[in-house]
Amino acid sequence: MTNSEQYLRPDVIQSIKRLDLKAQFIVKGFLHGLHASPLSGFSVEFSEHRKYTQGDDPADIDWLIYAKTDKYYVKKYEAETNLTGWLVVDASRSMNYTFRQQLTKFDYSIYLAAALTYLMIHQQDPVGLVTFNEKLTRSIAPKSKRSQLGNILSALANLTPEGATNVPQALGQLAGMLNHASLVMIFSDLLGDPDEIMKVLYQLRHAGHDVILFHILDEAEVHFPFHGRVELEDPESGQKITTNADALAADYVAAVEEFRDSFRRQCSHARIDYVELDTSIPYDKALLGYLQARR
Repeated sequence: MTNSEQYLRPDVIQSIKRLDLKAQFIVKGFLHGLHASPLSGFSVEFSEHRKYTQGDDPADIDWLIYAKTDKYYVKKYEAETNLTGWLVVDASRSMNYTFRQQLTKFDYSIYLAAALTYLMIHQQDPVGLVTFNEKLTRSIAPKSKRSQLGNILSALANLTPEGATNVPQALGQLAGMLNHASLVMIFSDLLGDPDEIMKVLYQLRHAGHDVILFHILDEAEVHFPFHGRVELEDPESGQKITTNADALAADYVAAVEEFRDSFRRQCSHARIDYVELDTSIPYDKALLGYLQARR
């Protein structure tokens, strides 16, 4: 049992273990047969061995080679980017919605974040975690140690979505706390004004950060599978309206497509990776597809 686990309830520990197993399944499946980093800027890429010479860092000595040959060799690398990763998870109340899928938007985000944590730690890259609703609610400083995986998985397993959301305000706070170029991975349903959200995303890009925006909606929010008279509830305010779903469907679907298209166009202009997802897409296939495309 890790230090982070000994203070947790058994059900939380099981949640962490499930996250760990799912993350390993995704990442190991992707990395099988690959020798280069699946994400540009994510890791140091191993190239070959060469003989140790005076002035080399002893930490780079490959002790397995030494054990076999009784000679010192160091690992030679193609590039040393050491780009710090930040997982930025929307933990507002609206993320806790699902209509008929097994996973809520929040669950879906957690699994993606867990897999990316495992990937970065596997590649010895520092990764940290930030959660938010109307403002930043929690922060774990980036580290590349194996123990960081347990720290982040514990935090993710303990999260409960609550409160209203203010994406621009929260991301503005994040921009102010980042001191050097980082890889910022955002998981959110992005409820709010796309133009206001994009302003702060442009700010992050202008500061030199690489941004991946995982826009996660519930399957029902995208496809509107309702018919007849239905009661709809705002996920954050709790306000309810009763309406004829069939009369509303076409306009609703068009509005959602316009909403996503706004992010699609502006993110392309800003060179931000925009990954639009809904919870009917298996999260492992969604992430693997994205990693393959980015690679």
